[in-house]
Amino acid sequence: MSNQSPVSADVVFEVLADPARRRVVQLLGASPRRAGELAAAVGMSAPAMSRHLRVLLQAGVIIDERPAADARMRYFRLRPQSMEALRAWLDQLQAHWQEQLASFGRHIQERAQ
Repeated sequence: MSNQSPVSADVVFEVLADPARRRVVQLLGASPRRAGELAAAVGMSAPAMSRHLRVLLQAGVIIDERPAADARMRYFRLRPQSMEALRAWLDQLQAHWQEQLASFGRHIQERAQ
């Protein structure tokens, strides 16, 4: 497992723009899986799933692991820290919305008096 750098929110948004990749991330959020399991769950061919997994790997959203007992087996796992930039962006957006809503509430109260 490599120690990868943080992933930017832009990269995560770009990668997750594809519905199949969003589904893969959802599935891997529940548990690590092999490529064949992911392909079956998403309903696509193994070569198509391989392309999606390559994009997710290159973006740093997922990682792959090979058990020492059988290096031919390859499991994919969600890299939760890849979502940190996205979470931070959403937190900023939510804070802005909350401030706007509070400001609007104050404006309404002032007009009502």
